[in-house]
Amino acid sequence: MSRAEKKLRYPESPVFYRALNRVYPKISHGEGVWLFDDQGKRYLDSCSGAFVANIGHGVPEIANAVSEQLRKVAYVNGTAFTTDAAEELAGVLSEMSPRELNKFYFLSSGSEAVEAALKMARHYWVEKKRPQKRKIISQNPGYHGNTLLALSASARGHYKKIYQPWLLDCAMIPAPYSYRCDCQGAPSCPVCSGRVLEELILKEGAETVAAFIMEPVGGSSTGASVPRADYFRNIREICDRYEVLLIADEVLTGAGRTGKWLAMEHYGVWPDLMTLGKGISGGYLPLSALVAGEKIIDPIAKGYGSFLHAQTFSHAPSICSAGLAAVRYIRKHRLIERSNKMGLVLQEKLGALKDLPFVGEVRGIGMLAAIEFVADTKTKEPFPRRLKFAETFTQIAQDLGLIVWPNIGHADGENGDLVMIAPPFTIAEFEIDLIVSFFKEALEKTASKITVTGEIK
Repeated sequence: MSRAEKKLRYPESPVFYRALNRVYPKISHGEGVWLFDDQGKRYLDSCSGAFVANIGHGVPEIANAVSEQLRKVAYVNGTAFTTDAAEELAGVLSEMSPRELNKFYFLSSGSEAVEAALKMARHYWVEKKRPQKRKIISQNPGYHGNTLLALSASARGHYKKIYQPWLLDCAMIPAPYSYRCDCQGAPSCPVCSGRVLEELILKEGAETVAAFIMEPVGGSSTGASVPRADYFRNIREICDRYEVLLIADEVLTGAGRTGKWLAMEHYGVWPDLMTLGKGISGGYLPLSALVAGEKIIDPIAKGYGSFLHAQTFSHAPSICSAGLAAVRYIRKHRLIERSNKMGLVLQEKLGALKDLPFVGEVRGIGMLAAIEFVADTKTKEPFPRRLKFAETFTQIAQDLGLIVWPNIGHADGENGDLVMIAPPFTIAEFEIDLIVSFFKEALEKTASKITVTGEIK
């Protein structure tokens, strides 16, 4: 391959980039909700990176706390030692969680936490002398990560296509995605009420089902779709009746994103296992957690004696120190309350976008919102995938100085375009106004690229 041909394919940097067919601006620093590149351009980070930077960029208290820990000790073997950082972080998180969930297993990514949660569900049933309970049920659309078991439980067709021979078959129920449900709000709807789970458990055989994993509020897969009030009450009752463990994936929705510390607080029911990630460290170091309680831990402790799962950096004091500092910062500055208060402002102001061309719905809760794009707002017909509407909008928005998070495929598994808005909790009202202004301009420029034949210019 010639040098010229290589340059056309991907940048010559030694970095293996997330996308190989684009050039990335280089960020030099961040302050609050803003990122700055090495050319002096600033970007309003309206999606907190990947729903991570909930306390904002450039907070010196976090950097100082991590630096202090690194000067003491950065790493210890979690099979041999514990540290103040791990103990204190678990203690603080325990105070903020339901008493049924009071054991925290620290890891480095959301995918790792989900992988561990699913493995723990299996380990639990083996210790309970019921090894036939091995099946996982999840939701479609839904997303839980990119490690192989987490990807198996996800409904991301464009992710799974290549790796399908290596994945497990997971049974799935339709996610409670009211915008695209035909029930029109009917109370009896088996999907929106959650009753469809019972049908699938019986079909699969309750004696074989180990766990049901779900997102308390839809992430990017359904664009902040919020289940109706009785959904999780019904789900909890069904799981209890058929002895199926309920796993709440709070990696995206936890740590205050929806206006409460945990999104499950909105429903008043609790899972058997839970995962946390993203915002619990504010992005200052990679950190996640598998959360369990005595119901799950006791049989394992009495049986094998330890959880059959290991990660080199689990419980590392370096990552735990970032989480401890971030959670203390959230509590000190009452950022959960701020997320709730500013979330109302965010949802109201984003509502002004619903009358714009190609906007099918604006939805969300707290500091988590989505705008779904459609070719026809009356029929909800999505744009054909070849147009790459969400990607085009996202790039135009970034060129203007607004960072959003795109998603595709949610309408029918292939087509569908939406973008997510999930800014740091510290955002000011005038900065929310800037999001709306940037968004309108980006949509106008994107719309101008759609030709009369429905192609991107």
